[in-house]
Amino acid sequence: MISLFCKIILASCCMKTTCLHLDNEVVFRPVIIVHGIFSRASKMRHLEEMISLAHPGTSVTSIPLFEDLQSVEPLWKQVPKFAAAMRPIMQQAQDGVILICYSQGGIICRGILETMSDHNVHTFIALSSPQMGQYGDTSYIPFLPKLKADVYKFCYHALGQDVSICNYWNDPHHQSLYQQGNDYLPVLNNETLNTNSQDWKANFLRLKQMVMIGGPNDGVITPWQSSHFGFYDDNENIVEMRDQEIYKYDSFGLQTLDKRNALKTYNVSGVKHTNWHRNQTVFDSCIEPWLS
Repeated sequence: MISLFCKIILASCCMKTTCLHLDNEVVFRPVIIVHGIFSRASKMRHLEEMISLAHPGTSVTSIPLFEDLQSVEPLWKQVPKFAAAMRPIMQQAQDGVILICYSQGGIICRGILETMSDHNVHTFIALSSPQMGQYGDTSYIPFLPKLKADVYKFCYHALGQDVSICNYWNDPHHQSLYQQGNDYLPVLNNETLNTNSQDWKANFLRLKQMVMIGGPNDGVITPWQSSHFGFYDDNENIVEMRDQEIYKYDSFGLQTLDKRNALKTYNVSGVKHTNWHRNQTVFDSCIEPWLS
């Protein structure tokens, strides 16, 4: 948790460097919110309200696309539709936008940031999002195998890739099949051959800031360190972000952002997965300082 002193310093820096001033009036960048799996835009209203109370007058848009059961449609179908919905907001925001993407929404937003060459996202806030994939409980997905050890048999085939969670299912015991049979996350991570990889990296690096929020009591994102680009090795020991090959080889720009001091990580205990976007302490400590 960030201390009050750090919050004051951060807020002061933001007010000096990144807030917009018109006739001595502070104007905040527009905020775009993307919901998670089996959810909908209206369920992000608590987050919208917290933003509006903290920064009155801020334009906040939760995008009402691929809601509820439609959220399990393949991510390569979702990404361009979300990008198209964001584009008009971006075009009206000369100084860029703030992107807050929750759970599966964070993986969708990664796809947007890498494939959208004209995005002007200033800050990407990934809120409890499995950035390095998921390898855990599948009981909330009715048509997946109940044992996580068996999920790859479904996910790493063409039929499975029509289901969103399979697009970021990362089985540490079947990495070859993951790279061959998963057409989304390993492509974003530049773990497979992709003729667009350098362009996508350049697009991702248009970001000025990435904020990653997660914690050990999440209960859904598995391992929870995936929200910080950590993940299991083949013995299910955690490999932290800076020891991941995608970081060491700067596959899509993660190391570059880190060297710019443009990666911020928050580890918050005591928050369940369904509460991240409605928790006032998380908002005050981890989100609000980056909305300027």
